[in-house]
Amino acid sequence: MKDLPTLKKKGRQLKRVFKSLFTIPDRLQIGALCYRWMDDELQVLLLTTRDTRRWILPKGWPMMKKKGHRTALIEAFEEAGVIGRVTDKQPFDSFQSHKGFGGGLKVDTSVLVYVIEAVEMTENFPEAGEREIRWLSVGEALDLIEEDAAKPILSRFSEEMQAQRASA
Repeated sequence: MKDLPTLKKKGRQLKRVFKSLFTIPDRLQIGALCYRWMDDELQVLLLTTRDTRRWILPKGWPMMKKKGHRTALIEAFEEAGVIGRVTDKQPFDSFQSHKGFGGGLKVDTSVLVYVIEAVEMTENFPEAGEREIRWLSVGEALDLIEEDAAKPILSRFSEEMQAQRASA
C-alpha cells in the first residue's frame, strides 16, 4: 500500500508521455492584416474562405525559404490582390484559429499576424473570383470577422493607428 503514491505518480508521468506522443501541435499559418486610409477612415481587409465562406484575414501556410513578413505579402496578393508593404518585419500579434478541409476536417492553427499597408489593388491575382473581398471600417470588420480570437488584434491595431495618426 505504501507503493500506491509512487504508482499514481508513475501513472501521471506515463499519461503525460503518451499525450505528448499522440497530440498534434498547432500548425503555423501566416496572416496579413491589410489596411488603408480612405477619406481619413482606417479600413481593414477581410475576405471569405473558399469553402465555408467565413470572413477571415488573409492567411496561409509558411513558405520554404521565405520569412514570415514576405509570406504575408504573398498571401495578401494571392488571396485578395493587395500590393503593399510590410510596416514591420516582426509579427504584430498572433491568435489561435483553425483551417478547414474537405469533409468537415478542421486543424487547429496558430496564426502570426503581419501588418501590411495596401499601396495598390489589382484585379489580376491567383485567387480572383474565388473569394469575396471587402474593405471595412474596423467596427464593421469586428462585426463581420468570424475568427473571434482576431477581434482583440483588430481593436488594438485600430487604437495604435489612431493614436499614431493623432500624434503626427
